[in-house]
Amino acid sequence: MRALSRVIYALPRAMDADMMREQHLSLAEYLALAHLSEAEDRKLRMSDLAAAVEMSLSGMTRLVTRLEGQGLVRRVKSDRDARGADAVLTEEGFARLEQAWPANLAAVRRHFLDHLKGLDLKKLAAALRNIAT
Repeated sequence: MRALSRVIYALPRAMDADMMREQHLSLAEYLALAHLSEAEDRKLRMSDLAAAVEMSLSGMTRLVTRLEGQGLVRRVKSDRDARGADAVLTEEGFARLEQAWPANLAAVRRHFLDHLKGLDLKKLAAALRNIAT
């Protein structure tokens, strides 16, 4: 359990440091772009995006404001609820995600997958999903 606790904190920090150094894009920014790229119409309600990236709504609002300033995301009124807002991935945002993807994959390999040689990764992924839910 102690090792797991250290991994929970150390892995995101190490990956964030790699992404900032190599792409000038935080891990949270990358994850927001990735979740938007996978969403229908590349659009998610701000609260859903915050939950997907494991951030508070206020933290996600600040993050989306930064991404908007770079032209990677735009905010629109929600189709479902006029009080809510959706974040929409722009074409520039999708291109930026594609540019950053190799660095993220390399960080995942370096800090996680390379340490799991010989393990059944499908079983590990299923176990991690079960723990997360």
